[in-house]
Amino acid sequence: MAQTDVQGSRSVEGLRGSAIIAYVLYLVGWPTLHLATIAGLVLAYIQRGDARGTMWESHYNNLIETFWIALLVLVIAIPLCFVVIGIPLLLGLAAWVLYRTIKGLVRAIETQPYA
Repeated sequence: MAQTDVQGSRSVEGLRGSAIIAYVLYLVGWPTLHLATIAGLVLAYIQRGDARGTMWESHYNNLIETFWIALLVLVIAIPLCFVVIGIPLLLGLAAWVLYRTIKGLVRAIETQPYA
């Protein structure tokens, strides 16, 4: 019998698999104009409710927070590229997003919470 989360509505393996898929979509999104990233974000929002009270909630929260913080910094950094300071901001943002995504993917594969 499959192990289930607190609400009994979704197997832990299903939540793990969805988290891994969302992280992979984030990584695939880089060369595809982030269409895959948006799909990963939607998946994270859909699964977050089922993950409440489990360690997988931290993964879905990480995915959602990473997207929105990156979008905010991107909106600020792009106009700043005209005065050169935006370029290092964009490079730092790319490194930060990759770090959080890869860390989350590794932790999900190892069946560990994000934090």
